[in-house]
Formats: sequence, structure tokens, C-alpha cells
Amino acid sequence: MEMKRLAILAVATLLAVSAFAQGTPKREFRGAWLHIVGNQKIKTMTTKQVKDWISSTLDTLESLNCNAVIFQVRPQADAFYDSPLEPWTRFLTGVQGKAPVPLWDPLEFAIEECHRRGMELHAWLNPYRVTSNDKETLCKGHLYFKHPEWFVRYGKQIYFDPGVPACREHTVKVIRDIVTRYDVDAVHFDDYFYPYPIKGQDFPDGKSFAKYHGDFSPERKADWRRNNVTQLIREVNEAVKSVKPWVRFGISPFGVHRNRPEDPHGSATRALSTYNDLYADIPLWCREGYIDYNVPQLYWKIGHKLADYETLIHWWNDGNFGGHLYIGQDLGTFTEPDIDNPSTTQMAAKMRMVRELPGVHGNVWWPGWYLATGERHGHETADSLRTKYQKYKSLIPPYTRIDDTAPAAVKSVRTEGRSIIWETAGTDDPMQEPAFFVVYRFGEGEKTDIGDSSRIVAVTREKSITVPSCGQGCRHRYVVTVTDHCWNESEPSPAVIL
Repeated sequence: MEMKRLAILAVATLLAVSAFAQGTPKREFRGAWLHIVGNQKIKTMTTKQVKDWISSTLDTLESLNCNAVIFQVRPQADAFYDSPLEPWTRFLTGVQGKAPVPLWDPLEFAIEECHRRGMELHAWLNPYRVTSNDKETLCKGHLYFKHPEWFVRYGKQIYFDPGVPACREHTVKVIRDIVTRYDVDAVHFDDYFYPYPIKGQDFPDGKSFAKYHGDFSPERKADWRRNNVTQLIREVNEAVKSVKPWVRFGISPFGVHRNRPEDPHGSATRALSTYNDLYADIPLWCREGYIDYNVPQLYWKIGHKLADYETLIHWWNDGNFGGHLYIGQDLGTFTEPDIDNPSTTQMAAKMRMVRELPGVHGNVWWPGWYLATGERHGHETADSLRTKYQKYKSLIPPYTRIDDTAPAAVKSVRTEGRSIIWETAGTDDPMQEPAFFVVYRFGEGEKTDIGDSSRIVAVTREKSITVPSCGQGCRHRYVVTVTDHCWNESEPSPAVIL
């Protein structure tokens, strides 16, 4: 009897996986990175042109049914927003420390525009980088001139020294300020921790190690460096949650944690190692709950000799480290020939793995701007997302490690003309406050099934929506649900007919 039950369960699981892979999942993270560092275009544009460019890109991402934007706001110890702690970034005006005229706040603008389109805004910061080359000029009031002992030069760049506690305290202060003053949905770091190694040059942190090594002996300097980064990650998460417990913290590391020659539990790869070379222990942060989501950058093709995409996505999935796992996808690799059928691309194979592996919860597209501009085959990928892989809207998977309680359903729903209007029940618990509303549409005689993503017609922060007429004599049933900040979803409202 037990064997029969297990066989039935196995068949049911296979059917569920097959259905999940073929359809559009109701729950899937669909992010896009919008980078500022190195962007030489913005400083040549007027305020209106920058706003129009951001809005136009968000329109494209909305049309692709993306549900999150990872927006770079602190590229080099400076700010793409109005900060009391760091100077305006040179990538906005061309001169570090120079405010835009007329004064406006790109982060505030991007948050409002994302939320208006039913998308999240994740504030993306680099914790340690100060310059990108030796030709840059830091502004007069930069922190570098106030506390030169906090910084080191490595290669042609300046960095905060991760071994100096004051550097960590400053970064935490910057992030606490952002979370306090802005309605961000998450804070995000990418893959730059200790800098990528320069052959023949050790990172010059001898002074900070001598002063702050604690119980770490010289033979364990690598462990000390990893501990420095881990302390920052833990303290950032604590600061974020102390201000707004629902705001998430995510990391996007280089895609190889450790190679098998370095660690028998590592991946079958031969590449730079996040753990050994950048001193970042991502699995530890996932297990301990220091981060809420992990986006390893798997920027390689299937079949790459040193870092095979298929090997790596399975390694991260099988590790089951905890929290959400999204895959960082490079648009340029999606037009590589499929290994089994070179007449087509690798997109189908890559998306099949994302959808079928149970520990993977979505994608983040790099570079997000290119989905709108078409660079690096962005238009080809965008067309496939729009017509097939992201044809319907999806909700972000719930962050149940933070909160697993669904919010109250809408209190009432009614129609006025072609508009659907609803009211919400009040709550004193900020974790249960409505963040977004989801509107579903069904045929007049159809059963309500909010598990079907093709029935989602809108994700909105407003308490009303106007729907078009489907023709004389044609009517639909509409229901509304509530999601909280962690994407727990309420029961559906009673249906209204239009």
C-alpha cells in the first residue's frame, strides 16, 4: 500500500513539474538590473530626458511582465539620490558632488514609477568601491579626505578597507538612511566585496589586520577577511529589519562559490571563486538568514568549459541553502546555439531548468536597459519573454521566512461604470498592510481560480481599476486580492460582474 502511495505521489509530482514548466507560473521573481556605474549617457541628458528614459524602460519591463527593478543608487561611495551622507554621483551630472538643476531625486522618481506599474524597487548599492580608475577626481567634501585611514588603493582604484570597523558602520548608516526615507522594497548588493584579484598583488590591508585581527592569526587572514564581509552583511540586514521588517536584503554574487579542487562540495568548475577570491560566503548568509534572496550571476552558456551554466544552476539548486534563489541571466548568452539543436538558441533549455528545478524561484535580467534598447540581443530575448516565457503576470514568491501570515481580504468591492472600486480593512500591524492589489478576470460562468496566472489583469497599488468593455453582451467576473509587503496573498473578494 505504501509503495502504491509513493508511486502515485511520484506521478503527481512529475505532472506538476511538467505543467509548471510548460505554463507561466503564478509565482516567479522577474527582475531587471538597471545600472548607473559606467553609464556615460545620463550626464549628457536633461532632467526630462532622464525621466523619460527611465519611464520608457519601465514601460518595456512592464510589458514583459517583470515584477521587480534592481536600480543602482550608490555606485562609488556616492549617491544617485539626495543623500545627506554622501555626494551626488558624477554619473548623474558629470561632476561628483554637483546636484542636478533643477533639483530632483532619481531614486524617489524610480520608486514612484515602479510602484505605479505594479513593480517593486530594490535599491542597489556597492559597499566598498570608491573609484573605477586613477583618472577620477573625488569632490572636495568626500569622505576620503575626512578619513583617509579608512581607504586603500589597489591597482588603479580606491576602496573602503573592509577590515576597518568604521567603514562598515558608515555603510550601514547609509543603508539605514535609505530604508528610513524611501519606500524601497529591498536593498541589494552585487558581486563586489573584496575586489577581484590582480595577479601578483595582494590586497593592501596589512595595517587594518594588525589593528583589528582579533583572534585571527596571520595564517587565517582569509578567514578574517570573510568574517569582515559577513559582519557587514549581518549588520546591514539587522539595520534594515530594525527600520522596516518587511524590507528584504538580497545579494548577487559571482556565480561560482567554490571549485571542486578547492572544496569537495564545490561545483565541477574551474573559475574564480567567490569564497576564496572575493571572501564572500554566500551559503552561510543564506543558511543564517542574513540575506533573504540570492542571485548568483550565471553569465555563461550551457557547455562552457570552465563554468558550465547547467552545472552551476544545479549546484545552487541542490545546495538548498535557504531563502529565495533567483538566477542572474546575461542577455548575451541567450542567443548561443543550443547544444542538442544548434539551429535554435539556448533560451528554451535555460528557461526549462529555471522552471523545473524546485529550488529556483525566478530570474534577474542583465543588463535590464538592453531589453528596451535591443543591445546584446535584448530585443530577441524581450520578444521571447513577451510572447512565451513571461506572457502573463506573476506574483513574487512570498518571503515566508520573514512573514507567512496572509493579509485580510478587501472589505468591499463595487462597480461604477467600467471601474472596479474596493475598500480595505484597517490594521495596526505594518506587516499586514496592503502593498499591492491583484485583479483577476474570469468568464461569467467560470469558476474562480486565482492560481491561474493567465487570469491576472492588473497588479496595482491603487484601490480601483478601469476595465475595457469586451463588446455588447460580453461580461466578465472580477475578483480582487490583497498582497502584503512579503507577498502573502489574501482570499479573493466576492466577484463583481462587468
